[in-house]
Amino acid sequence: MALAARAFSVKKRFLAMYKRANAGHVGSALSCAELLVLLKYAWMRDQDTFILSKGHAVAALYSLLVEANELDAGQLDTFYGEGTLLPALPPVNGIKQIPFATGSLGHGLSLCAGMAVGAALAGRPRDFFCLTSDGELDAGSIWEAALFVSHRKLANLVWLIDRNRIQGMGGTEDVLALEPLADKLASFGFQVLEADGHDFGALLAARDACRRLQAKRPAPVAIIANTIKGHGIRYMQDTVASHYLPMDDAQYRQALDDLASAYATAAVTGRDAR
Repeated sequence: MALAARAFSVKKRFLAMYKRANAGHVGSALSCAELLVLLKYAWMRDQDTFILSKGHAVAALYSLLVEANELDAGQLDTFYGEGTLLPALPPVNGIKQIPFATGSLGHGLSLCAGMAVGAALAGRPRDFFCLTSDGELDAGSIWEAALFVSHRKLANLVWLIDRNRIQGMGGTEDVLALEPLADKLASFGFQVLEADGHDFGALLAARDACRRLQAKRPAPVAIIANTIKGHGIRYMQDTVASHYLPMDDAQYRQALDDLASAYATAAVTGRDAR
């Protein structure tokens, strides 16, 4: 199945989850859905590990695990519910594909770094992938982890940054400016790539470039994925509100219509890379 078709299916699943739970963070999940699908279906091996540091987008991860037949679809109905294994943030245990509870932002890269060091010391051929939001780069713990990752030359770690430029209280450049982000990451010792985070062709090219960099020089890679908060849904794209607000009935119908239109366009224009 084409990657765009996978992403379309994953998005339909988590939109239904958000609507049923009357919950927010829809825009956060939409900005990173393609990144999760890329990792699951076109990059990671069975022995590799993924950390979703931006845990508020966990509905996208739950949906991905269902799509991959690693989680029972019926569990999605319990999202946000009493006693659920699928809470609003990644759980501390109960799902083997989620090794740590995250969502208290700024800690995922440190967790990933610790596991990457352990695997390197043990001689285990495993790679580790961490997806952070750009807003959580406000946290000092992220930069402490970045220093450590670079110092230890952890070439078995890939850091993906969901660069949608909107965080909880406004635009990232208004709240606490990150630019020039690529230059900052490079100064920390990372090999830096940038890609359109919603274009599978661009993401696959970034994957291949990452592999070439890792083979050439033992240093970690950071990929800045330029994304859009609320991507594909007209009324919520590029809005702070999409970080918080749930969907009413009319908005949910519009979201499904917009999603279907975006998928049809991707298929026609060839952006449904396999």
